[in-house]
Amino acid sequence: MTGETVAFWVVAAALLASSLAVVLTPNLFHAVLYLAAALVATGLVFLLLDAPFLFGVQLLLYAGGVVTIVVFAIMLTERLVGERITQASRHVFNGGVVAAAVFVAVAGFLLQGPATPPRPPLAGDTTVAIGRALVGPFAVTLELLGLLLVAALLGALYLARTEE
Repeated sequence: MTGETVAFWVVAAALLASSLAVVLTPNLFHAVLYLAAALVATGLVFLLLDAPFLFGVQLLLYAGGVVTIVVFAIMLTERLVGERITQASRHVFNGGVVAAAVFVAVAGFLLQGPATPPRPPLAGDTTVAIGRALVGPFAVTLELLGLLLVAALLGALYLARTEE
């Protein structure tokens, strides 16, 4: 068993545990923290797959940006409603049955393939090509996304300020 295999199973266990904690914890803020842990573990899976750019995007965009926006939403909603918001998992049994069915379907699909697929050789670092695409044809889209996120944060700050 290689170190890469051990690292994958450790990250997979952390991802599974944090994902279950997101769904099962009654405290909404704690659920967001567990979501951040799950997103970081997903980024580590990308890193184990030799995709450092996707690892960086996962950490910056999802684990950083999305979790920050959700925390702002929780803070603003609790302030506007005036009471603590709890998360209720009402249909845990039905969700468990559906999750088990999906797991069996995916496992059956994976078991039909070859036991050890050959790993393709690394094609080189694609970060430069992705960077050129982002500042080339997708530059306007990237800038508009950044502007939208800044406007959302400014709106959240305006709504969260006190009346003093």
